[in-house]
Amino acid sequence: MTIQAAIGELSSLLGQRLVRSKSELAQHGASESHFALAPPDAVAYPETTEEVAGLVRICAAHRCPVVGWGTGTSLEGQAQAFQGGVCVDFTRMNRVLEVSQADMHVRVQPGVTREALNEELRATGLFFPVDPGANASLGGMASTRASGTTAVRYGTMRDNVMGLEVVTAAGEVIRTGTRARKSAAGYDLTALFVGAEGTLGLITELTLRLRGIPEAIAAAVCGFETTAAAVNCVIDTIQMGVPMARIELVDAETVRAVNAYAGMALPEKPHLLLEFHGSETGVAEQAETFGAIAADHGGARFDWATRAEDRNALWAVRHNAYHAIMALRPGARALITDICVPISRLAEAVETCRADLERAGIDGPILGHVGDGNFHAVLVFDPEDAGEKQKVIDAANRLVDLALSLGGTVTGEHGIGIGKLGYMEREHGPAWALMGRIKAALDPDGIMNPGKLVPPRN
Repeated sequence: MTIQAAIGELSSLLGQRLVRSKSELAQHGASESHFALAPPDAVAYPETTEEVAGLVRICAAHRCPVVGWGTGTSLEGQAQAFQGGVCVDFTRMNRVLEVSQADMHVRVQPGVTREALNEELRATGLFFPVDPGANASLGGMASTRASGTTAVRYGTMRDNVMGLEVVTAAGEVIRTGTRARKSAAGYDLTALFVGAEGTLGLITELTLRLRGIPEAIAAAVCGFETTAAAVNCVIDTIQMGVPMARIELVDAETVRAVNAYAGMALPEKPHLLLEFHGSETGVAEQAETFGAIAADHGGARFDWATRAEDRNALWAVRHNAYHAIMALRPGARALITDICVPISRLAEAVETCRADLERAGIDGPILGHVGDGNFHAVLVFDPEDAGEKQKVIDAANRLVDLALSLGGTVTGEHGIGIGKLGYMEREHGPAWALMGRIKAALDPDGIMNPGKLVPPRN
């Protein structure tokens, strides 16, 4: 039983849709973060659930690793084949299968991207709200339990996946959940597979909750003299119950990078990027309430955007922040890390992180979805400088220690993969071993995305 034997059988199943060219293997062995290239032995392009099930049965028979691939935007090495094997690319499984306007849900294949789905939904008056920034695939977003800029209002993938079709490690096809809005029937298997990072099975279909497009949408950007003032404004806004659709922080370093990258002229100080959804009256009331809170914290005047094109331009500031930051140091890499803390400890977490990075002399812009206590640090380093890379890794470790000391989590949305594997026992204690036993029960040969998320097998 070998990987090569599995590949031989897969060639008969998939023909030319099993690819082994060096360029394809390299593309599927890279990530957007700092991990070294880890190419698979082959890349499979299935088109149906039946093909995925057949593929997994062959791999199971030969104990060949199986790694799912959406668009490759994960940040903790989740989609890299560190132990070789077959990468299952879902690009060709990209159909919207059913839109139910009356029930406000949609069935999709895993290769559909969030932008493609919302384009498909334009005429229905509905939209899918989870927005991680990147145009990620919905299967990948479910596998990593993604969230993003709108999570403060609409929740994460955990809150918006109603059901799944999954191919298990044995090649069995199962369905979890129903189209009903709630259920008390047994274990919540949908929640088990959402966030499992492909370690328990491959998602081949999703049923997703949709929302109505708001009557009115208004966006704004507001500057503050200090990061602490901006973050304390966020805390007060959440505690006041203002139903923000988005409330994002970009610090002064991020603003400087975006100005240089996009030709903008924002004052180089911390800013909050905001969005309000609702009726015309409701949006006006939300904006008025927030304006009063911001004024108490020294917030500068608002720059408003109500037209769709202006709102999109505003949010491009946030979504392009990573590329803008990296453009300041051509040839550099980044360790992109995130933590999430209770909202009451957010200001302390951000300020402590900023002070630590300054003491260490690290380029580390801070930005994030501060409305739910989640923020990111983009720790930039020269990949040829081993000392600088280690300094960045040490800073990331200290940030994790900070999150746990404040009652938070080592990652709010990036997930574990291999990058944060070493932190899991510190956060979960004996519960991490229980996760390993669940993995062993559902994948006894350890073929599904091995080496990720759960304790290594002896």
